Amino acid sequence: MPEITDEDIRQQAIELGSVLTRAGAMLVTAESCTGGWVAKAMTDQAGSSAYVTGGLVTYSNHAKHALLGVSEQTLAEHGAVSEPVVRQMVAGALRASGASVAISISGVAGPGGGSDAKPVGAVWFAWGSAENISTGLKYFDGDRDQVRRQAVIFAIESVRRFLSSDI
Repeated sequence: MPEITDEDIRQQAIELGSVLTRAGAMLVTAESCTGGWVAKAMTDQAGSSAYVTGGLVTYSNHAKHALLGVSEQTLAEHGAVSEPVVRQMVAGALRASGASVAISISGVAGPGGGSDAKPVGAVWFAWGSAENISTGLKYFDGDRDQVRRQAVIFAIESVRRFLSSDI
């Protein structure tokens, strides 16, 4: 896979900003392994306050529970890197922000922390609205920076595709 550059991320963020504007939608992010990178990419664009309401970096399980309302039982049963958790992260971000669309990301960026069930590079995503949440699991290759860059691009593209299908 070719290396994802800052310019690639910037271009994707610009495109998503245009789609959000056309849809009259406001975006909120709930990020774990990307550490706020999606929110940063989106708000790097002048005028982004017209389509970004905010972002939450919920790196720890405690933050996922306290800030987004992710169930402690769900975290205990499935772990932070799971479909049920990213679904609850989207729902919590939407509730907390009043935004119309959200993206959540939780994964194992590495270099450590992986397991057989959840290897380094495994990243769960959820995106959508209060009425329609989609999810996806991706396995990315590379070092920590490369995994995170790929996750940022995938997240932005997923929201753009979701909104484009609704316009």
